[in-house]
Amino acid sequence: MTKFRPCIDLHSGQVKQIVGGTLNDESARLRTNHVSAFPGSHFVSLYREHGLSGAHVIMLGPGNEVAAREALSAWPGALQIGGGITEANAKMWIDRGAEKVIVTSFLFPEARFSMSRLKGILEAVGGDKTRLVIDLSCRKSGHKWVVAMNKWQTLTDTEVNKETIGMLEAYCSEFLVHAADHEGLQKGIDEDLVRRLGEWCNLPVTYAGGGKHIEDLNLVKDISEGTVDLTIGSALDIFGGDGVKFSDCVVWNQENM
Repeated sequence: MTKFRPCIDLHSGQVKQIVGGTLNDESARLRTNHVSAFPGSHFVSLYREHGLSGAHVIMLGPGNEVAAREALSAWPGALQIGGGITEANAKMWIDRGAEKVIVTSFLFPEARFSMSRLKGILEAVGGDKTRLVIDLSCRKSGHKWVVAMNKWQTLTDTEVNKETIGMLEAYCSEFLVHAADHEGLQKGIDEDLVRRLGEWCNLPVTYAGGGKHIEDLNLVKDISEGTVDLTIGSALDIFGGDGVKFSDCVVWNQENM
């Protein structure tokens, strides 16, 4: 059943909410909705208090490892970690307390999907697919969605569709999908993408991007027939937003579980 899934985005060691399409190596172009005065561990403690496990902690670029470790230590075995995850460091993050690792760019050398890399990172976590989340964050290209890597700036050769998801389901336990063109804008979710994810995915899947009020949880529940979870970021009051109260999300989960 659809539920609210919390997040923590780390950028330069701080908890931030960023407009996804502006995230690149040029700091002058970066548009930030909110920079928190609190560390990631503060939000983890809040999620733990309300039983909101499965939150994704995303390291957006360098300078975030210390903050990420502190966040994981606040609730060992309950969080997912992503951003720069590779075959070489996946087990390290599991050992540091992550429940699961989230992988994207590593799977797409030169923007081309690599099955050998996917098998390699699965082997790195002991062949245990329950430890692996595949991030299929994407951008719209014509009438289709294409996986985007490198802070969502580079389109890959892989379309997000039924065939791709069916092929990948054998190697992971769930999917995370940011609609990068909607991320941080608070202008509404990509309803077509949510509907298709509900049709295509047999594993748990979390959608993020554009959520702006509590009714979006009901919308995602309805159009995905309860199969897609929703992350709300910039609109959330704990991240400086004025569209959604965190307490309302907690209550929504309790009433819909």
